This record gives sequence, C-alpha cells and structure tokens, in this order.
Amino acid sequence: METKERAQAYLGGGCFWCMEAVFEMVPGVIDVTNGYAGGTTPQPTYQAVCTGKTGHAEVVRITYDPEQISYAELLDIFFTSHDPTTENRQGADVGPQYRSIILYQTEEEATIARQKIQEHQAYWHRPIVTEVVPLTTFWEAEEYHQDYYRNHPYNSYCQFVISPKVEKIKSHALLRQKDMIHQKHIQ
Repeated sequence: METKERAQAYLGGGCFWCMEAVFEMVPGVIDVTNGYAGGTTPQPTYQAVCTGKTGHAEVVRITYDPEQISYAELLDIFFTSHDPTTENRQGADVGPQYRSIILYQTEEEATIARQKIQEHQAYWHRPIVTEVVPLTTFWEAEEYHQDYYRNHPYNSYCQFVISPKVEKIKSHALLRQKDMIHQKHIQ
C-alpha cells in the first residue's frame, strides 16, 4: 500500500471554526484539527484561552499532501480568508486568541510566510499584522470544537460568520483555476 507524503501547517486567523471550514474544502488538505498554539500555559482549555491570558491563539493544524497543494498556496488561501490587518480581532471576535498568526516549523516556511506577507500587503490599505513565529507546541482543542461547521451548519454563528467566508473562498482564483473545491464539505 502506497503512503502519500504529508506535511502540516499551523495557522490562526480568528475563530478556528472559520479556518477549519475554509481549509476542509481544499483538495490536497487531508485533515484540519482545531487547537491552541503560541502561548505559554501548558494544556490550555477553551475557557482559559478565552481569558486572553494564556498567550495562545486559536489555530488550525492543516495536514496536507504537498504534491497536491503547496505551503505557499495554503498561505494564499489563509490571507484571503481573513483580515490580516486587524490586531487581536476578526470581526466581532476580539482578543489576542483571535490574532492572525503563522506558526512555522522550518526556516523555509518562515521565509515563505514573510514573502507571502509582502505579496499580500499590496491588497490591503493597512499594514498586515500577522505574526510569524516558530511553533513550539500545538494543543488540540476539545472534541466539541472539531468539525464544528460541518456538525452545526444552521447555528447562527455558522450562518452569519462562517458561511460568508466559505463562499468567499469558493470563488478564490487558485481554487477556481484548479477546480479544487471539495464538494463533500459544501453544505
């Protein structure tokens, strides 16, 4: 049995439910797991992270096949899916846990992230404030946070916040060009 190569990317762009719903549509993405990273408190809980005192951001761990989609392409989708110019917030979600953050594992990833920030700055009137920091530890979020959009598509937050992000990404040029939307994840 042939095993496909897998890689992981760690990104935070506001609520992890939003990021998860966006990246689950992308072919080449094998799995998306919600969690916490970038902080100092070991084994953080959602309640602790929500205080803004643990230093963690809500992030997703994206497991992907680099033969189908590159790290750079994932970052293009990341920068399209949220506002990287708002510090410690995305829409009504406010606090350091909602900051824009890229957690890299290698210097190559850090270099690509910084290049993508420079490229995407041309699309924004305000400076991009996305942090680019090394990944230390990823803490998986509680089970009820996993597959949230898929499990609760009619929840008001899903309808009014997540669904518009999903629709925006469906029209992303990269995905249209490659006809790359996972239809099974679209409600």
